[in-house]
Amino acid sequence: MLNWGNQCNICCFLDNNHYSSAYNRYEAILAAGAIATLHCNAGTAFSQLQQFYNTHSDWLFGHLGYDLKNEVFHGMTSGNADGLQLPDLFFFRPETVLLLKGKEVSIGGWNMDQQAAAAIFTAVQHTVISTVTKAVSNTAISAHLDRAQYLHAVRGLQEHIHRGDCYEVNFCRENFIRDTAAEPLELFRRLNQLSPAPFSAYYHFDDKFLVCSSPERFLQKKGPLLISQPIKGTIKREGDVVKDKQRRLELLHNSKERAENVMVVDLVRNDLSHTALQGTVQVAELFGIYSFAQVHHMISTVTAMPDPSLPLTEPIKQAFPMGSMTGAPKKRVLELIEQYEQSRRGLYSGAVGYITPDGDFDFNVVIRSILYNAGNRYLSFQTGSAITYYASAEQEWEECLLKAAAMIKIITA
Repeated sequence: MLNWGNQCNICCFLDNNHYSSAYNRYEAILAAGAIATLHCNAGTAFSQLQQFYNTHSDWLFGHLGYDLKNEVFHGMTSGNADGLQLPDLFFFRPETVLLLKGKEVSIGGWNMDQQAAAAIFTAVQHTVISTVTKAVSNTAISAHLDRAQYLHAVRGLQEHIHRGDCYEVNFCRENFIRDTAAEPLELFRRLNQLSPAPFSAYYHFDDKFLVCSSPERFLQKKGPLLISQPIKGTIKREGDVVKDKQRRLELLHNSKERAENVMVVDLVRNDLSHTALQGTVQVAELFGIYSFAQVHHMISTVTAMPDPSLPLTEPIKQAFPMGSMTGAPKKRVLELIEQYEQSRRGLYSGAVGYITPDGDFDFNVVIRSILYNAGNRYLSFQTGSAITYYASAEQEWEECLLKAAAMIKIITA
């Protein structure tokens, strides 16, 4: 499916990698080709997306960039370096949609009949999978923040926390390569093999590419229910079964991780309350421990019933950007992120997903990702961590390097 879809100039492939969940609808989804597109920057982006949906009432796939914050919170700007040059919002109405569930694949699209669907099914089966030995030509990686600058920034953020400006800030650092040729499909294959995740995505429009191995759901609407599943709390897995079980328990009972998880749950509850029917915001699960290839995560689930009189984009707008990638209180930490980070986040810590013809939707959190602009030959990946008053600036720096090491391994192999 992915190799066939990648032949189109626009495609979006979403894969849950066999992670089972009561909220999952499909194992994999592919949208390929475009009948109509929407791309815009912060200002009236959410209302334009609503109008785009009203016009087409069909499947829509695309992304919400982090810098839509400037529309959600009036008066904010994004003035930092932007090597990727992505629009804040891009959506497309696909020519073809493939939905994989169990042992069946459903094929649909514009003017699709049984004969056309059968032809696509045959073409997918016979798509040649090319072999690439080197995914990135130039692997000289730079960063906007060196060690001294990073440590200075973290201590500055902790001063804001000490003064009571905020409680916690998600602080990120961009790594980038200029003037390089990349094979995004090969990067996705490597990333998905190393760290399969329930919200993996391969997404490209024209010469802009995202390869993503995200474990986190931002927001889903499934019938009359909104579902958000923020992640706060991580611990590395062990090869030994007994030790690995102990690591799960260690994470579950870690007071620091539980405090951060409660903080983001409260933030999500507040975000959803702006568009929910009164009394419907619920914490369906608190401190759930979930296992992934490399780590265990602490994930909580918050649900709500949205006011049906509101546009479908309103709950998305009111919850954006997601609390797990910002901090609390949200407006103030967004200002501090803009002040202390040296590059725009763009699509990183934004969201990729889809809207269905009946108005449901599902979006991930874009983390553990590589972004590439083939037009200006710029490749980027960011890493971040939660800065609290008690955090060690040195340890946060080491955590950023550790997270970056996995991406570097994929890029340089």
